[in-house]
Amino acid sequence: MKVTTEAMAAWCRKLLGGEPNEPRLTLEQYLAEIPRLDCLGKLPEGTPVLVRGDVDAKPGPAVGDGDIRLRSMKETLEFGRQRGWKQIVFGHIGRDPQKSLGKVAARIGEILGCRVEFVADWLDPESTTIKDEVAEAIARCPAGGVIVLENTRKYDIERALWKSKPDDVARLAAALARLANQFAEKVAKAYVHEAFSAGSLDASSVVVPAAMDKVALGKYEAEQFEDHLKECLGARMVVFSGLKIDKLDDLQAMIDRGTIRTVIAAGSLAVALKKAAARLDGTDFNIGLSEDPEHQDKPYYIPQERIEQAERMISDGRAKGIEFVMPVDFVLQNGRVSETIGPGNQQFDVGPASSELYEKAVSDFIAAHQSDRPAAVVFHNGVFGMFEDPRFEEGTRRFIAQLKRMTDVGIKVYVGGGEGGKALEKYGRADWVAYCFTAGGTVLGALGSEPVPYLVAMRMAAEGMGPSPHG
Repeated sequence: MKVTTEAMAAWCRKLLGGEPNEPRLTLEQYLAEIPRLDCLGKLPEGTPVLVRGDVDAKPGPAVGDGDIRLRSMKETLEFGRQRGWKQIVFGHIGRDPQKSLGKVAARIGEILGCRVEFVADWLDPESTTIKDEVAEAIARCPAGGVIVLENTRKYDIERALWKSKPDDVARLAAALARLANQFAEKVAKAYVHEAFSAGSLDASSVVVPAAMDKVALGKYEAEQFEDHLKECLGARMVVFSGLKIDKLDDLQAMIDRGTIRTVIAAGSLAVALKKAAARLDGTDFNIGLSEDPEHQDKPYYIPQERIEQAERMISDGRAKGIEFVMPVDFVLQNGRVSETIGPGNQQFDVGPASSELYEKAVSDFIAAHQSDRPAAVVFHNGVFGMFEDPRFEEGTRRFIAQLKRMTDVGIKVYVGGGEGGKALEKYGRADWVAYCFTAGGTVLGALGSEPVPYLVAMRMAAEGMGPSPHG
């Protein structure tokens, strides 16, 4: 399906939110319109199939060490091997374009128990032409074989949409259309997305599908969305923290679904809510460097419009009976515990009184919901402080134990991955929760305020495949 420059421009405008009349869809609506892997089951033996893989991993010395994302692809890759497809896996590793997927390719071979060929240089960036080495590798690949292409971020075009606005599309569309068409002409016309964590606007995830004849979600990816994430949409409690204040948008989207009754907040999100609540109550709460205009270029700075957004959130939430549980003391940059932050200071963790308050909130939630059928759901995202430093880890460490308390009485606790997942691994065990995701950014996108980019792309690509995307 050859893509014109004009069609690619329209495609990218939709990806970037540049089509104001485009309907806003729910996660369920996206999933309903995207094919699953089974719909490709009749592709004949020897068919090349392009797999956007979750290859952003750091394999340790043995299978099972640092390769959870690679192992998440196994069922999908085995599905293709059993049918004799030639699967060409591509994707990125980290943000450094110089990093290589060579070790990843070797580990995929160990996981599958087969030889995996690695193509280290597959694109001419000047002409956006896929090199002959790829076609040669596909030609000698046996039925059921697997090929891995080098780090897609080695090439600038993979990152072309990262910081782009709708107005930038006109100058990018020709090269992006050429890239998509090259993949369709020289690599494969069938495409599987099995990279749950790939939530960025990478061309491999959101542009290449435009030229494909057939697309499908991988087995693991479909399970994450259909089972675990759909359940999180009905969460009764959300535990939200982190440094980035734009998480307010995600929290607002979760609250707007109407099921959340309790919000436990920490981090920058909490200090914004704390200041907003003080204003609503006719007082003020100084949040230190986070509101100092001289620090407005720092990630912890909270602009005035975010405080106003937090005020609206709390005001609306209170009217709906939502409880906001916010810290009452803080561990400051010098390790001192204080009930205030104040000018010149910055909070690096919640204090012990806050931990006690959170624990009481959990107790109240357990008392109210432990008998719920189906089981009540809690979504936990982020950490409470700079937990990598022992001086600022206690708030996070204490709260991880609360996840086990809820799980033990039958409440379903989901951890959003990312730093929250690292904290669970450090201070608890995997069985302390119902499930821990492997991709924090994708999870927040699915539950929050913006659609997951690759779901947008996959839905658009599926529009030409007929009326039965799951068939």
